[in-house]
Amino acid sequence: MANHNFSIEFFPPKTAEGAEKLRVTRAKLSELKPKYFSVTFGAGGSTQRGTLDTVVEILAAGEDAAPHLSCVGGTRESIREILTEFKAHNIKRIVALRGDLPSGYGAAGEFRYANELVEFIRQETGEWFHIEVAAYPEVHPQAKSPQDDLLAFERKVKAGANAAITQYFYNADAYFQFVEQTRKLGIDVPIVAGIMPITNYTQLMRFSDMCGAEIPRWVRLKLASFGDDSASIKAFGLDVVTALCERLLAGGAPGLHFYSMNQAAATTALWQRLVP
Repeated sequence: MANHNFSIEFFPPKTAEGAEKLRVTRAKLSELKPKYFSVTFGAGGSTQRGTLDTVVEILAAGEDAAPHLSCVGGTRESIREILTEFKAHNIKRIVALRGDLPSGYGAAGEFRYANELVEFIRQETGEWFHIEVAAYPEVHPQAKSPQDDLLAFERKVKAGANAAITQYFYNADAYFQFVEQTRKLGIDVPIVAGIMPITNYTQLMRFSDMCGAEIPRWVRLKLASFGDDSASIKAFGLDVVTALCERLLAGGAPGLHFYSMNQAAATTALWQRLVP
């Protein structure tokens, strides 16, 4: 795994207690020596301050970190200010996304799509930032068609993205098929596979309904059959996701991006299985 691009995602804590818990989690996960940590934001950029604070703290600890930047509801001026602040903190890596509209939100702001945000970042800051964008092997839930989704991805890369991180998935074929299609379009940026450890059945179902990630029927039925037996859910989940990661790496995935949910145990367990 050492030569792979392996990274871990956090969300910004909302309370002092949450921040303390995240420090403990991060200290444990730092031992795995990830390439960088990324930090998400709330709908409409609602936790942008918390995102920046968390990233600055990670950088101060000597680790690399990338804030997620959403353009929903943003103006050129507001995004310019954020980019200036990122540069002032010597942040060199960004995950650039359209982001979700917060509920009750009307307009999308001056940027409609992530490719417009990527283009703006490049215009404003040149090559300062390494820009990651999102990819959807199982098709973005709001895309008109798989082909539309693929072309949207192509626009983001042409606008100046360096690499991509996928939405999580449990079907390796969906990933390989997506990568193959992008290569046919002449897109050659690394497409890192997003990995969601399985630790909680109800939570996983809720997330997957929201983001359009498919849970294979056999996995879903097996998880449901365990009821409240969380030890069995975690053990089975670990087997399923380990096998997925092994297949992805063997098939040429350039790396893995773990959605940690601010917990250390599941990502660490996966990592220990993958590292010989």
